[in-house]
Amino acid sequence: MSTRREFLAAAALAGASAAARGIDPIVRPTGVPGDKAMTLSLAAYSFRQALDLAKPTMTLFDFLDLAATLPLDAVELTSYYFAETSPAYLKNLRGHAAGRKLAVSGVPVRNDFCLADPVKLRGEIAHVKAWTDRAADLGAATVRVFAGNLPKGDALDAAQRRVVAALEECCAHAEKRGVLLALENHGGITATPAQLLALVKPVRSKALGVNVDTGNFKTADPYADVAAIAPYGVVVQVKTEVFPAGRPVEDADLAKVVGVLRTANYRGAVVLEYEAKPDAKVAVPKHLATLRKLLDAT
Repeated sequence: MSTRREFLAAAALAGASAAARGIDPIVRPTGVPGDKAMTLSLAAYSFRQALDLAKPTMTLFDFLDLAATLPLDAVELTSYYFAETSPAYLKNLRGHAAGRKLAVSGVPVRNDFCLADPVKLRGEIAHVKAWTDRAADLGAATVRVFAGNLPKGDALDAAQRRVVAALEECCAHAEKRGVLLALENHGGITATPAQLLALVKPVRSKALGVNVDTGNFKTADPYADVAAIAPYGVVVQVKTEVFPAGRPVEDADLAKVVGVLRTANYRGAVVLEYEAKPDAKVAVPKHLATLRKLLDAT
């Protein structure tokens, strides 16, 4: 179950993201004394090999048990690893998280709103709406979505119009369920800040923000690009590596990342999404300890 702190942080950040786009934000409380500006979460995707439904060695319930041993406020439950989506399963999963004093910061989904085939595109929209309902039932604050990839032979402006229309429809549903949609900088037609914001700014909904992925910009200065989209962020996925153009992969400067978020006055979940090669069970606790120290620093 989402904590009051998690809800208020998400609500405040939704207002900031809407205001950044020139939309009157929903008037909601922005926090209470003692609240943390940023809460620490862990993505189930960090343990994707173990959670892979083709041959799982871990369930989402196991993941919650592991997360309860770490210095976390919340977890991010990636949709790919749900063994089922029945109401009973969702209720049990939410209760399991609450029993371990963990909020559900978000539910990432996989989708493609660039599809030119109208029937397939309707299916993608229905998929996001269905997961928005499941996220609401879990008490999650956000649903991470993708824009997609430009179909071969298609015009960029046409694909952008389809994405914006799909986002508007899904946001209308998200508003009814009290969930925020978070569009990720996931390459494709969101490979640069300008490309991402070209899709975010036209959507006239308070329920849309950005999923800031700190490892997805393959540009000359990934930190500067993260800073450009951070004011629109409603959730942040932190990677432990960055991929600057023309240079080898580098270990992420987590202190610099947190500094960028503070400068943007970001409030909400900071989610470790671990993708590096060293074993997650060894590496994740170390990175979380670093992030915990950085987030708790005054």
